[in-house]
Amino acid sequence: MRIALGNDHAGLALKEHVRQVLRRLGHEVADFGPDTETPVDFPDITFATCDAVRRGEADRAVLVCGTGAGALMAANKIAGIRCGLGHDVYSAHQAVEHDDANALAMGAWLIGPAMATEVLEAFLAATFDDDADTVRRVAKLRDLELRSARELADHI
Repeated sequence: MRIALGNDHAGLALKEHVRQVLRRLGHEVADFGPDTETPVDFPDITFATCDAVRRGEADRAVLVCGTGAGALMAANKIAGIRCGLGHDVYSAHQAVEHDDANALAMGAWLIGPAMATEVLEAFLAATFDDDADTVRRVAKLRDLELRSARELADHI
């Protein structure tokens, strides 16, 4: 797979490990994050990283910030992105299997390299369970995205 990797300054400590794991698993990595601890704004990095998925230049995105929460919130504001929080193996694969997640946010301050490795393996090995229930639910996620965009446009 082609993986877009993004981090902010707080995620830098885990970024190189994540990149190595992705490459060891045979994935191509496009890096959208800084390699310094100079503060950056996670919404900017998150958009650049996830936009590669939206444009079809990457299959999935992995985001690393301090807690994962900021990147998660930013990613889920981007049309076409469904981002899960990856601090445990079950959530990592479940987000793909049941929610068709195409992005995963991880908190460098909260998980270490060993857990990050297992989370990445689970996320990248998972496939969407396209039974009728999950397809219907993901369609409703897309509908929420479109409905909120229309309502916002109506108020402008």
